[in-house]
Amino acid sequence: MYIQVFHATCIRRNKPLKAHTSMNRKRTLPYALMLAGLLLAPPAVTAAETLEERVIRLEKELAELKTLVGRKPAAPAQVAAIPVTPATPEAKPAAKSPLTVSLGSGVKAQLYGFARFDASYDTGKINPGNIALWVRPEGLNNNDAEWNLTAGATRLGLNLTGPDTDSIKLSGNIEFDFLSNVGAENNASPRLRHGYLKAFWPASDFSILAGQTWDVISSQIPFTDDPAIMWAAGNIGSRHPQLRLTKGFSVGEKGRIELVAAASRTIGESNTLAETWNTDPGKDADMPAIQGRIAFSAPLLVDTQPATIALSGHYGQEEWDSDKTGNHATLDSWSCNVEIAMPLSEKITLGGEYFTGSNLDDYWGGIGQGVNKDVSGDLKEIRSQGGWAALRYTMNPSTTFSLGAGIDDPNDNDLAADGRSLNQSFFANVINRITPNFILGVQLSQWRTDYRNAPESDAFRAQSSMTYKF
Repeated sequence: MYIQVFHATCIRRNKPLKAHTSMNRKRTLPYALMLAGLLLAPPAVTAAETLEERVIRLEKELAELKTLVGRKPAAPAQVAAIPVTPATPEAKPAAKSPLTVSLGSGVKAQLYGFARFDASYDTGKINPGNIALWVRPEGLNNNDAEWNLTAGATRLGLNLTGPDTDSIKLSGNIEFDFLSNVGAENNASPRLRHGYLKAFWPASDFSILAGQTWDVISSQIPFTDDPAIMWAAGNIGSRHPQLRLTKGFSVGEKGRIELVAAASRTIGESNTLAETWNTDPGKDADMPAIQGRIAFSAPLLVDTQPATIALSGHYGQEEWDSDKTGNHATLDSWSCNVEIAMPLSEKITLGGEYFTGSNLDDYWGGIGQGVNKDVSGDLKEIRSQGGWAALRYTMNPSTTFSLGAGIDDPNDNDLAADGRSLNQSFFANVINRITPNFILGVQLSQWRTDYRNAPESDAFRAQSSMTYKF
């Protein structure tokens, strides 16, 4: 039917051509041959023919006409004049891919990031302010409320891919933000978040990563809207320079087991005991930190969403010089961790982690306390345990609601006289994508920090974020 309408329309439009010059008649010859070919072609496609099959058939017919007339076929816009109705809902134009730039070396680079503004009101002084870690002692607070306004969480990144070979896929990432605490609030210095390269062998599901990125341990991210992601309040794991090996194994039809091992740099507090250079006891140690993780992922309660259950841990050392002649103490840093990400339904997800270990300040555990240097004649690792749990409800693709809690509980006997003995937080938030690029977040949280020889400190925090993502 479509072809007949096209034929009749063309005949009406071509009537005046009889008065044209012979040159114009020559130019109409290819179109006449195309029309004849269409009329002699098989009948219009059936309802079972897909859009892709139709396009392939028309391209084949145009190629045959090209051979007949010895000229380039009609422009695509003229072929598209034939009405086409997709046979299935899936036959839609593909979404536009992110803009990438090809560099001279064959590497493709994609710029991404966001501009973000955070505003918060605290009923007491929460350390450090722009992000939330713990409440300062009540004696220094006197219920002193404060406002924090910052753009420091603004982020800029570069994804790198290729050039690939038949067996290896290459990628990399460079990412910065401005939460470095270096410089004035309105003149912050950039902070390196990620800077790594990765080589992946798809056939064997094996990869090598070298550079700085997230730790292997406790890899889940709480559902908070605070850039501190509940560090010092139940969530451990930071970013370190590392060399990482990852191997995956298929389990059944949809399951996967992943084994990860990494050697990473330990970063300790400044050591002033030797009364010489303020050396880093992590760098001064005889070994890097060793991290490991085993994770199982598969759809469990929801067929379309995999759940993940993982065990992870690390072991490292710090060397604390006690004098100028080489005498030192070697302190351990270790952790054992359990993590879970479990979709309970298509819209509700449960996430959480539990940790136990000692000397965890380098991983944001122990409420930021790793070594007690006040012990007479000795140094002592600070043991700690804790974790977090949260629920997230996805009301629609644009809006999510989350609530959760976290706790970090160091061993009181390991702490200094003024040490932080407990830190806990409860939070609830809503994240709304007003547009795909404009995101609004609102979060309420309650914080409580106990001290060994001081009253507990409490504060309520109301915060919001506006993000322009690109």
